[in-house]
Amino acid sequence: MKRLSIIVLAILTFSSFGCKEKDTSNITVVSTQEMQSLLKMGQVQLVDVRTPKEFKSGYIDNAQNIDYKSPTFAQDILKLDKEKPVLLYCHSGGRSAKCAEKLEQAGFTKIYDLEGGISRWKHDGLAIKQ
Repeated sequence: MKRLSIIVLAILTFSSFGCKEKDTSNITVVSTQEMQSLLKMGQVQLVDVRTPKEFKSGYIDNAQNIDYKSPTFAQDILKLDKEKPVLLYCHSGGRSAKCAEKLEQAGFTKIYDLEGGISRWKHDGLAIKQ
C-alpha cells in the first residue's frame, strides 16, 4: 500500500509540474478602465470590428472601422502596423476575440481586446461619438 501511495504521489507531481504549458498569447483582455489608460498612451491603433451600420450608430473616439464580417477583412487587418499596439472592440466581445486571434496569427504582438465591447463601455457611462 505504501508503494502505491508513492507511485500515485510521483505521478501527480510530474503531471502537475512537468507538463505545464507556457502561456505565450499576445492577447490581453482589458476592462474599460484599462482601455482608457491604453488610449491615453497614444501610438495605439483603436479598431472597431463591427459592421459599418453598427459603427455609425456610435463608436469610441478615434476608432477606425474594420468590419470583421467583410470579405476583405483578412487583407484589411494587414494594413495595421504590427509594431504598434492594437486595441479591439465590437458589440459585446465575440467578434473582437476572433479578430484578436487572427491578428496574433498574422504576427501582431501587442493585442488588447475590450471585455464586453462597446456595450460595456456604454454601461460604464463612457462617451461615444455619433
